[in-house]
Amino acid sequence: MLIKTLVENTSISEDFGSEHGLSLYIETTKHQILFDVGASGLFLQNAVKLGVNIADVDFLVISHGHNDHGGGLKAFLGENDRAKVYLHQQAFDKHYALRSTGKPELIGLDEDLKPNRQIRFTSDGYSIDQGVWLFSNITPKEPRPKSNSNLLTEHNGQTTDDAFAHEQYLVIEEDGKTLLVTGCAHKGIINILEQFQALKGRMPDYVIGGFHLSSRSGGNEDRDTIDRIGKYLMGTKAKYYTCHCTGIEAYKRLKSIMGDNIGYLSAGSIIRT
Repeated sequence: MLIKTLVENTSISEDFGSEHGLSLYIETTKHQILFDVGASGLFLQNAVKLGVNIADVDFLVISHGHNDHGGGLKAFLGENDRAKVYLHQQAFDKHYALRSTGKPELIGLDEDLKPNRQIRFTSDGYSIDQGVWLFSNITPKEPRPKSNSNLLTEHNGQTTDDAFAHEQYLVIEEDGKTLLVTGCAHKGIINILEQFQALKGRMPDYVIGGFHLSSRSGGNEDRDTIDRIGKYLMGTKAKYYTCHCTGIEAYKRLKSIMGDNIGYLSAGSIIRT
């Protein structure tokens, strides 16, 4: 598999734009896949620089209903009029973040796009194609990230703390190897991996995504928690590439524990698995 990072909080050079968001292009022997589209149309500009034609993408997966992952959806639909777009059925609910002012800021997706004919709504488990599937509905065994504490959702007229029922994870199985893509891991990276193991009876070979160990709204994870996560990840024997909401400082601490078993993805990064 070939993975190109179209959008991330940082970039490998000034040639690539960056923003608080995530967008990954994943190429398999059968599919051209887009996972998230960042906060704007920036992913389109970086895609051109990385030799990716968005019009050729076969399908798009939106990991959850926050605009730093789905804010570029309108731009994507303007460039690709055939690809199916997979979102959880609760992704278009209203989602908010409590900022330092104490006021909630709407951080959800553009509801005007909900009726688009390309959109397909998923539920707790969804098969896209042979060896390409989604799962969600995780029952946490471990505490969820502290950085979720200022995130809210409105469902059926009720505003509550966001339990992230709308978050889904992509699994790609090819050539005897398995890639798990987590988006933001609001449910907790350990919980997600435990659920994957319950479904497959083993751990994935590669894991890509943010681990939500830091937040613009505060609630960063403490060192002991990061150390515990790092030791757990080492025990899975998987190779990790993290980014976005993990945070640079948390990544450095994970790196000190995990060494070559973890790397960082910035806009412009290209990796092969």
